[in-house]
Amino acid sequence: MSISYDDKGKIFTEVVAKEGVHALIQTSTHLIRATLHVRHGERVKDELDRDEPFLALTDVSILGPGEKILHEAPFLAVQRDQIVWVLPQEAAGEEAA
Repeated sequence: MSISYDDKGKIFTEVVAKEGVHALIQTSTHLIRATLHVRHGERVKDELDRDEPFLALTDVSILGPGEKILHEAPFLAVQRDQIVWVLPQEAAGEEAA
């Protein structure tokens, strides 16, 4: 990993800081419960709008009918054009105050 500094002391690195967001992801064929990774200070929508062909997910559970777990994996790359919708779990679990 390389780290460099500018004249004002700002740090530059190849590492992109991301925050994990638990989410339900519906593809054209499966429902997935996983953690997707969003750049610090950005929204889930910003991550979905990137021009990369795949979205990286971790701690993945592929769900069947009745949310039965069909498969689990530490990592899954999902083709972005197969994603129908994404529901961050924080939004799903929020209650009205």
